[in-house]
Order: sequence, then structure tokens, then C-alpha cells
Amino acid sequence: MGLKKAVRISSTASSAASVQMTPERGSQMLIEERRQYIAGLAQQQGRVLVEELSESLGISRITIRKDLDVLQRRGTVQRTHGGALLVGSGALVDPSLQEKEEQHSQEKQRIAAAATGLVQEGQCVLLDSGSTTAAIARALRKFTRLTIITNAVNIAAELRGTDFEVLLTGGSLRKNSFSLVGPLAEEMLRDMHADVLFLGVDGFDLATGLSTPNVMESRVNRAMVKAATMVVAVCDSSKFNRRSLSKIVDATAVHHVITDSKLPKETAEALHSLNIKLTMV
Repeated sequence: MGLKKAVRISSTASSAASVQMTPERGSQMLIEERRQYIAGLAQQQGRVLVEELSESLGISRITIRKDLDVLQRRGTVQRTHGGALLVGSGALVDPSLQEKEEQHSQEKQRIAAAATGLVQEGQCVLLDSGSTTAAIARALRKFTRLTIITNAVNIAAELRGTDFEVLLTGGSLRKNSFSLVGPLAEEMLRDMHADVLFLGVDGFDLATGLSTPNVMESRVNRAMVKAATMVVAVCDSSKFNRRSLSKIVDATAVHHVITDSKLPKETAEALHSLNIKLTMV
């Protein structure tokens, strides 16, 4: 977000007037005026980031976080790690792993079965955290000789009874997703190479790319993409044409998509136009 970017605040947040924003202007704002500005920006863009608001307004990140907390209590935004999403915008919040496992469970089982068809004995498989990739981990137990790299503690535990070589990235634990994130995870992945990555996403928008609600998770996911020869996005059809807080990569970084048969025809055609292989189950 540029320092002099004109932003229109809607009437539901403040007024219809355009505001020319600079750090000097931001630091002179009254508290309520600043919060109305942030609410207007969230309404315009669908999301706001703490770091960008801090820089553009010349206000500390602690103050910005307090403003977002207030806006969340008012029901204007939904707080996520690193920022906030507009309530009712269609952008996704950060559900727990248990909540994810209860959604579209049958579709995830079919996706997992199809994913194993892309794996060969003896390969190195990189598994992102998430409920769909956890289903894939269970389906991979039919193999006898694989190397698995993952940042998901639950997936490593799932494979403890196999003869696989299981490598856990290390890093800081995200308790609601059982995933490891942060510089340690990113550094470990920079030194790894995998034959195939199965990447679960919370949003798959052909224009803006793949996304997740957590900024730190997105950085680890991006490192995974760089480490893999083949990138396979695994997600049910509800994740398409939606975007979440933090971008992972462009859609063109994906080689193959496995999803369910409810994917809209126009989305399937758009994937084919980008030379992305598509499997619908």
C-alpha cells in the first residue's frame, strides 16, 4: 500500500470522501477517525495488514493491533495473524484442523486416493499441513518405501508406524493447525528437494493465486513450492474463486490440481488454459 494512495471510505465506515493518506496525516488522526479509516480500507480491499497500516499511518504495530481488536468486537473485521479480513467479504478465517476435518470429508477421501496415483515407490513426498494432506498421508501407507517431508506434527504422528523416512521441518508450533512455521522451517526447506508436493490451500483464485489465512504459513508454503519438482494443489471445489489473507504463489506455479467433481465448468476451462493438469474425483 503506497504512502500516498487515495483510499475511499464508504458511508458505512465513515463518509464517501477520498482521503489522501501520509504518515503525517495518519499520526494526526483522532483514534475513532483512524479506526473508521481502517474499516473503510478493509471494506475496499477485503483485508488489511498490520505492517502496511503501521507504515502508511506512521503508527506503531501495537496500536494498529488494538484498533483491529476493537473493530473485531464491533463485528467489522475478523482478526487473523498479521492483519484482518472484512466480515462477510468471502475471505476466509483461520479454522482449526478439527473444524477442517469435519468439512467435505468424503471429497477429501477421494482426493487423497487420486493423489496417491501420482506417487511412485521410493520417491520423496512433501506434505503441507491440513486436513486434505492428512488424508493423503493416511492413503500413502499402502507404499513401503517413501521419504516424507512435512511441517505438520499430526502427519508425522500419522506415519509413525510405517517404514517411511519422515522428516519434520522444525519451527514454531501453530496450535490450531498443528503445523510448524517460521524461519527454522523455511531454512530447512531451502536445503531439501522433493519429487512431489501436495499443497492444501484455503483459497484458490485464478487471478490472485493460492492463499492461506496465516502469513507465516504462507511463507513456509512458498518454500515448499520452491523445493518441489511437481506442485499438486489438493483442495475441494469450495476453495476456488475465493481468497484468503496471505498469498502463497501464483496459480501458474501449480502443475496439477486435484479437486472434486463440483468444480464449475468455467473454472476447469480456465485451469486448462493455464496448462494446469486437472483431476476431478
